[in-house]
Amino acid sequence: MEDGDDADALEASLIENLARLDPDEVSQWETFSRLVRQGRTVPDIAVTFGITDLKVKRILALGDLLPKIREAYRREEIDTETVRHLTMASKAQQKDWLALCADPDQYAPRGYQLKQWLFGGQSISTKVALFAIEEYPGLITSDLFGEDSYFADADLFWQKQNEAIATKRDTYLNEGWSEVVLLEPGQYFHAWDHEKTPKKKGGKIVITVSHRGEVECHEGWLSRKEARRAREGGEQEETAAKLPRPEVTGPMQNYIELHRHAAVRAAMLDHPAVALRLVVAHAITGSGLWQVRPEPQRAANETVTASLAGCKAEAAFGKKRREVLALLGSPDEDSLVAGGNGDAVAIAGVFARLLALCDDDVMRVLTLVMAETLAAGSAVIEALGNHLNVDMGIWWQPDDAFFDLLRDKEIANSMLADVGGKLVADGNVAEKVKTQKNIIRDFLAGENGRPRVETWLPRWMKFPAESYTSRGGFRTADQWTQVQPLFVRE
Repeated sequence: MEDGDDADALEASLIENLARLDPDEVSQWETFSRLVRQGRTVPDIAVTFGITDLKVKRILALGDLLPKIREAYRREEIDTETVRHLTMASKAQQKDWLALCADPDQYAPRGYQLKQWLFGGQSISTKVALFAIEEYPGLITSDLFGEDSYFADADLFWQKQNEAIATKRDTYLNEGWSEVVLLEPGQYFHAWDHEKTPKKKGGKIVITVSHRGEVECHEGWLSRKEARRAREGGEQEETAAKLPRPEVTGPMQNYIELHRHAAVRAAMLDHPAVALRLVVAHAITGSGLWQVRPEPQRAANETVTASLAGCKAEAAFGKKRREVLALLGSPDEDSLVAGGNGDAVAIAGVFARLLALCDDDVMRVLTLVMAETLAAGSAVIEALGNHLNVDMGIWWQPDDAFFDLLRDKEIANSMLADVGGKLVADGNVAEKVKTQKNIIRDFLAGENGRPRVETWLPRWMKFPAESYTSRGGFRTADQWTQVQPLFVRE
């Protein structure tokens, strides 16, 4: 070893002890923690001692406990199950648990009861509030024999705390931090998996929220992988190379496109002159569908298929299609009008039938054929939908499939602001996506004390379509941006 190499010395000491006799677990925890402080990574330690990354992380989690807890475990005063549950506790919770152990008149929960104590039903101390206590409109109870006071209404506390968290997040972003990551309630921040990184080099803010209301803001961190990439490629190259997460998932994009397609082509049936002009445009320019074949309406999964089957626009379109098939003398009421096999005799038969129809009936046939061959998810849908002033509220309402496909917490919070206002959205900013979606549904149904909102449309479904974020990845809005200059209204 070279002189002054403290990390190598620590490794050599622990390896020597392992060769003689397994050291006690506390010694491993303390040594691994010191190695991390000396610059060793989790994979480095795992390779050196021949164990898995997962075991190293578990040992580091145990080593992050308060010294008194580690010593009590070394003396076998704490059992293994209890000490493992304590790794999920914040420093404040660990101190509270030690205080219970030291008080002969109190019971310190252990084992499974400790886990229940950590994650459920405990009184929330006023010490954890980010907001001014004077702003809390509910009842606060005090311990006559202690110094702590508690919020009597946990739901009201969380509303105020979430509003304060949202304000803190906005403050960080206004100060120029690249990103504020808000972890799920109870999710722990592992410092050994991250590196301290200043704001100017892309460092992020990580906010953790415990089940007891404690909020910790970890300023200036990057995961080890992100930090390594920043060192290798430089901050500017890394920022350019890393693509932002798309605003909508593939299935959600598919869901939006098919419903918009259904509504636009159903609305177009009342505008045969527009359909005629579209036919001419297709004939001159051509398209991926003009061979001629109908739009296949392929759904990404069964959820989207079921939603489209119950779509009001699809039902209206099916009725008009059956009327056209009757005009053409087709015995199959459920078949497509377009998409024949190109047989000359079949074409002559359709031609003969059309010769016997009046101009109005021919236009009905032409309009429906244009609708069947209109490509879903194309810029034409955006141009046509905006030209016809299609009101999606007539043809579509949020259904189970829409909420099942909504997975982004930031987007769900923005939609909650649409229906319930910013105060409600900020009051639930740290809640899970599922919780926020349930609140949106309460507003739409007028349930659980929420005022009913009857005419809400997500920005994704309106004409023109709008994004909720600046992340990009929403193809529908991008397509309207491309064609909008061509359709300037007086």
